[in-house]
Amino acid sequence: MNADSSPAPHRVASDSFAGRGALVVGGTTGIGRATVLALAARGARVCFAGLGADEGREVVTEARKQGARDIEFLEIDVRHETEMRKLFEQAIAQLGRIDIAINNAGTETRLVPVQETTEEEFYRVIDINLKGVWLGLKYEIPHMLANGGGAIVNTSSTAGVTGIANIALYTATKHAIVGLTRAVALEVAKSRIRVNAIAPGPVQTGLLSRMVAGKVPIDAIAAQVPMGRISAPEEIAEAILWLASDAASYVTGHTLLADGGLTAQ
Repeated sequence: MNADSSPAPHRVASDSFAGRGALVVGGTTGIGRATVLALAARGARVCFAGLGADEGREVVTEARKQGARDIEFLEIDVRHETEMRKLFEQAIAQLGRIDIAINNAGTETRLVPVQETTEEEFYRVIDINLKGVWLGLKYEIPHMLANGGGAIVNTSSTAGVTGIANIALYTATKHAIVGLTRAVALEVAKSRIRVNAIAPGPVQTGLLSRMVAGKVPIDAIAAQVPMGRISAPEEIAEAILWLASDAASYVTGHTLLADGGLTAQ
């Protein structure tokens, strides 16, 4: 029972997304790719975007082999509002309604002390990791307000809840995503829009490989995780889908750690 004694809306918890419109920003590789495929496999109608036309087409082909009937890709750069606006126009034209939005586009930084970073690196990681999420929210929120609600998941990181040396700029953007998620969740909490974040630990992706290449062995990173391994992108995708599902209908403003116990130490 709610504090005002009125009953909460009845929802049936289900892992099915049949017929729901889902937008994934940053869906060509890694966690985003796994999320697109997981949504499509559960019956969602999916529009996704990112860099890499070849990778995008490969995701569409794989999804259709698995039975997906309504999936479209658009290559965009999340740093540019004109391109993000074009994406939303296409998504609405395709889906009619966006019930689920995943803001996942992100990039790595070099593994160096903060004093060795450059202004160019600063603006690049801010524009992709933070501005990309902000632009997603800027267009997702009005649409969901006008259409009765929805669920949004932003991709942060364990670097968004703790300090990690030598990736200070990356860490700053991921902290910012956690704060942005909390603030926006409060802004729309009474409008049937839920806004949450996922905070993965190390994941078997190109981003991790590029970030630590030649400096830290992957095995050494895995050894730091209490579960003794690095996660697969599909494991993080499942956590994202839970946040986007009716099973999480009373969860908003939350950052879900999926890190094998890394930050519990």
